[in-house]
Amino acid sequence: MKQTLKVVKIGGKLIENEALLNSFMDDFVEMKGPKILVHGGGNKATEVAGKLGFKTKMIDGRRITNKESMEVITMVYGGLLNKSIVAGLQAKKQNAIGLCGADGKVLISKKRENKEIDYGYVGDVVHVNINFIESLLKQNIVPVFSAISCTDGGMLLNTNGDSVASEITIAMSKTYETQLYYCSEKKGVLRDIEDDNSVITELNSENYKELIASKVITDGMLPKLHNCFEAISRGVSAVFLGDANLLKENVSHTKIVK
Repeated sequence: MKQTLKVVKIGGKLIENEALLNSFMDDFVEMKGPKILVHGGGNKATEVAGKLGFKTKMIDGRRITNKESMEVITMVYGGLLNKSIVAGLQAKKQNAIGLCGADGKVLISKKRENKEIDYGYVGDVVHVNINFIESLLKQNIVPVFSAISCTDGGMLLNTNGDSVASEITIAMSKTYETQLYYCSEKKGVLRDIEDDNSVITELNSENYKELIASKVITDGMLPKLHNCFEAISRGVSAVFLGDANLLKENVSHTKIVK
C-alpha cells in the first residue's frame, strides 16, 4: 500500500497576512507524514515592481512577464517569500528547504507559446524530478517550492503556482498516494458567491458539469477547477479547496473526487 503524500498550495491574502500565515504554518507542521508546500506571491511581486518603477501588465488575469518582471519575480518568489516561509517553518522545528525549478533541475518547463498573446518569460512544467524530491522526503525535509520553473537551457520562467502544485502532485503519484490542497481566501467552491457559508462539500465530474450548466460555477473558478479535475484524471486521489483553516479538522471545505 502506497504512503500518502500531501501537497499544499498557498497564495493570495494568506501569504500577505502575517497572523494568518503563522497560524497556517502551525497547522502545516502538525500534518503527519511526507508533505510538500508550494507558494505563489503575485501581489507582493506587483508591489515590489511598483516600488522599482516597473508597471505590471495583465491580460485576462494573467501576468505578462518581461525581463524586468522576471527579475522581480525571482527576487520576490525565490528570495523574500520563499526564504521567509522556510525560516518560519524552521522556527517551528520543521526542517524545510526552499526551492525553485532550477534547484536539482526539479521543475523543467518550456516557454509558453501563444500566437495571439506573447506572455514573455512564462513557462509550463513538462518534467518533475521525482527522484530528487523523494530523496528530500526520505530525509524528513519538507520541500518548499516557489512558482518558478526552469528550461533545459537554464532560463528561469514564471509559472502558475496552482499548476506547479498540480504537476508535482501528479508526478509523485507514481510512488505515493497523493492529495492536493489549495488554500486561498474562500472556504471552498461556493453555491452562492455572496454567501461564504454556501460551500459545496463534494464535487465529482458529474455534478461539476451540472453546476457549470446552471451557471453556479463561472469565470474565475473555472481554470482552478479544470486544474483540479485534470489532477484527479492523472492519478491524484483527492483535491481539497478551502481557506487558511483548510488543514484543521472539521472545517468547511470542498473535496474533489473522481
